[in-house]
Amino acid sequence: MPAESTGVSRRRLLLGGAAAGAGAAVTLGAERTGLLPGSPAPAADATGINGARIVPFHGARQAGVTSTPGAYATYLAFDLLPDTGRDRLAAWLRLLTDDAARLTQGRGALADLEPELAVRPAGLTATFGLGRAAVERAGAEAPGWLGPLPAFPQIDALEERWSGGDAVVLLHGDDPTAIAHLARMVVRDSRAFATLRWRQNGFRRAYGTDPSGTTMRNLFGQVDGSTTPKPGDEAFDRAVWAGDEAPAWLRGGTSLVLRRIAMDLEGWDEVGREGREASVGRRLADGAPLTGGGEHDAVDLEKTDERGFTVINPAAHAARSHVSDPGQGIVRIGFSYDDPVEEGALDSQGRPAVSNVGLLFGSWQRDVAAQYVPMQERLAQADLLNTWTTPIGSGVWAIPPGCEEGGFVGEGLFA
Repeated sequence: MPAESTGVSRRRLLLGGAAAGAGAAVTLGAERTGLLPGSPAPAADATGINGARIVPFHGARQAGVTSTPGAYATYLAFDLLPDTGRDRLAAWLRLLTDDAARLTQGRGALADLEPELAVRPAGLTATFGLGRAAVERAGAEAPGWLGPLPAFPQIDALEERWSGGDAVVLLHGDDPTAIAHLARMVVRDSRAFATLRWRQNGFRRAYGTDPSGTTMRNLFGQVDGSTTPKPGDEAFDRAVWAGDEAPAWLRGGTSLVLRRIAMDLEGWDEVGREGREASVGRRLADGAPLTGGGEHDAVDLEKTDERGFTVINPAAHAARSHVSDPGQGIVRIGFSYDDPVEEGALDSQGRPAVSNVGLLFGSWQRDVAAQYVPMQERLAQADLLNTWTTPIGSGVWAIPPGCEEGGFVGEGLFA
């Protein structure tokens, strides 16, 4: 029976409505998922199939920040409708949280007509972020850094279609089907509260391609993010989690910066291996610094060669992005994109473009102004990689803490 014929919408279910109707819809959801409300999520089966892997949703932190990024990602940005005030914003966040809490655990959403798409979550997580407009509509204090990044005219060619948004949802996991299903539910939940501003999809290597813990490679072939601390590391905690300096509702949360960076692969094709390594400051084969050692060894920016020149060019990406105090750094979360070539697009040589690729460069940090902006300013002033990269999208959001069962992400805004 179609969900509409029950006379009960999901919104009424979660926000109030006829008790009998709500009970009927809950029964429908349970019948279709094979799980009664409160039942445990499916456990990983004995064969070790990754599809059964579940990342717990509830907890003090949002799971998308503390878990290893999946092989695929979808970012969804929304603009609030004019009549979405404080109460309606809270209702929307409660709806989003409810769907995410179910689907990430392998259960269909309430009145889900395709619950079979949810039973293999494959590490699916959902992370919710809020822009300044959303925080202000909630009547809460916004941190000073919450808003568009400063302009970087040396490198930016930002496009509205990839920038901004009053709210963002990051979905990542190892199965694009599970991600697509949750994305559809998120968009459906949002129709009465917000409009979809943009959607961006990205990927890494497929699950099982590399051993667990291997640093990703971007589409330039570079090992991307060698210095990024892992969740649970002291450096991660210092860099990511907002403390007493943040508004009360954000403490224990973090922030997300997302930059869509177009990559000129045709121009990169013309650069030899030595030039590529010099521009990055790392070996392409294993990501190790040109000054020696392994991938995770520190770069030595003072080491010189037999001619007296520093081994790592001061304008190399590794040099310009370097921070001596990990607590003042960022935690990278990157995904590549490879989209269809747009009609009439040209490459850097004025020829018809044959690729439309790049990097969805995301980062977690407790304070965008203190951590991300200084690094980006150094990169904008002098980074050899700027020759082949162009930021075309940008956004900043506050990432609230997680929630416990019965609560919702962002509830601290309404306390």
